[in-house]
Amino acid sequence: MTGQTYSTEEMLARLVAFDTTSRDGNIPLIAFVEDYLDGWGVPHLRVDYEAGRKTNLFATIGPAIAGGIVLSGHTDVVPVDGQSWTSDPFSLSQRGERLFGRGTCDMKGFLAVCLAEVPRFLKAGLKAPIHLALSCDEEVGCKGVRPLIAHMRDNLPRPRAVIVGEPTSMQVVNAHKSAVTFATEVIGHEAHSSLTHQGVNAILVAGELLTEISRIREDLIAEGDPTRRFDPPYSTIHVGVIEGGTAKNIIPRRCAFQWETRLLPTADPAYVPRRFETFARRLEPAMREVAADTGIATEQVNVVPGLAPEKDSPAERLALHLASANATHAVSYCTEAGLFQQIGIPAVICGPGSIEQAHKPDEYIDMSELRKCEGFMAKLVQQLV
Repeated sequence: MTGQTYSTEEMLARLVAFDTTSRDGNIPLIAFVEDYLDGWGVPHLRVDYEAGRKTNLFATIGPAIAGGIVLSGHTDVVPVDGQSWTSDPFSLSQRGERLFGRGTCDMKGFLAVCLAEVPRFLKAGLKAPIHLALSCDEEVGCKGVRPLIAHMRDNLPRPRAVIVGEPTSMQVVNAHKSAVTFATEVIGHEAHSSLTHQGVNAILVAGELLTEISRIREDLIAEGDPTRRFDPPYSTIHVGVIEGGTAKNIIPRRCAFQWETRLLPTADPAYVPRRFETFARRLEPAMREVAADTGIATEQVNVVPGLAPEKDSPAERLALHLASANATHAVSYCTEAGLFQQIGIPAVICGPGSIEQAHKPDEYIDMSELRKCEGFMAKLVQQLV
């Protein structure tokens, strides 16, 4: 069976033309990929995250047996709202040796290489399969891929390794931090601002909690990174959103804020929330002396596990060989790799482009990075025939 062929650049142009901003979904892009794979007789399946809006695609090239290699990448992109682009973000634009467009770097460049290589994968006569895993809603907390990973765990032959093609300049990354998101709500007691003794100021209580977060931050910095591999070289804590109050002359009843930790793989994941909760509980007795219905509640909203280095990892050995590299790296951003590792599939990160170009206006990828990734895939085929 012979389908449509594309160069990597042609495939990238097709992928970029789909506005797959996370809030809007990715179904049209997935339908295009399905049609393309159908033309080559490649079996595939969808695993929905939000039926009719957001889905994952899993395809297998070669025999449907255990021991294959998964090439994994997310199809969603971050918004362009408020960004000053000098070209249409959803139309691939070439300037010199750079290709501009939303997602060129993060991470449709990797997907374009994988998809453009499908005819060559088929022609090689693979003895072990290459799987393509295209996910959704990575940019909002690596949420969309989770049903696909559960399906892989429960229903599909176990792969030997996963290569997540996030932009690493084709360097092999075997470690990244986790990301845990929390939402804290402080409920105080309203009163006239001239009668502060009759109210509980939720904003001031939140301020005390934020001060404790700042102290935790300093302690995490002091503890540092024993491996000296990460930048910054310590676990981090961050507050991103806060809102509260009604008017300047009303003691505010409510204040809420969202915060996150990005912990080293070696860090105790319970330390920060346990310390924060202990401090919060100390504040509540004084609040409840004024009004019994006051309090502080914190919810863990999302967890993206870190990626920990694994001794004798087949994914690491393979990726180092394919990338012609002799050293691994660590990054502070998170990816879906830790989720694959959680179900027992060794995973690494290696993909074209620089993370420094991701999420910015005039996002781009150097064409030389695409060539490197094509060479990586050619060597992968040699390993599987």
